[in-house]
Amino acid sequence: MAEAVKLELFEKYNLKGALRSPAHITLHRPFEFRTTNEIHLIETLKQFQYQSFTIELSGIDAFVPRVIFIDVKPNPELIVLHQALCRHAKRQLQLFNEADDLRGFHPHVTLAFRDLKKNKFDSVYDFVKTKPFEMRFPLEKIALLKLGKTWEVLELF
Repeated sequence: MAEAVKLELFEKYNLKGALRSPAHITLHRPFEFRTTNEIHLIETLKQFQYQSFTIELSGIDAFVPRVIFIDVKPNPELIVLHQALCRHAKRQLQLFNEADDLRGFHPHVTLAFRDLKKNKFDSVYDFVKTKPFEMRFPLEKIALLKLGKTWEVLELF
């Protein structure tokens, strides 16, 4: 359903930035990792253990004036997962960039961002926020995304 909204925003407003990645909830900020070390990265992430739980999406919100997203209902299990994954990445992979993020963890599914201009924000947001969005699904896998021409799933855990 998120992909359908992203396509609609592309067709109506020519917003294609969010189409560069599959609909997702970011658990760890993007980071640079040498391609030659990808096998080590994948093997290390395979060691990360977590329990499945239900995620609920509810409504449209925004980081005014540049990002429109589907909101994730508050979920203590998701916060614990995020913290555990960041600790694992820091200890096992020496990835420290997550600790530098002063914005905090605000799980969401992005619908429009980078190419959404400030002067178009209100009209796009007014259009999107009228769409009801409620969804529940079990978290069963975590995807490692890699940026090439677009963000693609490198591995599922």
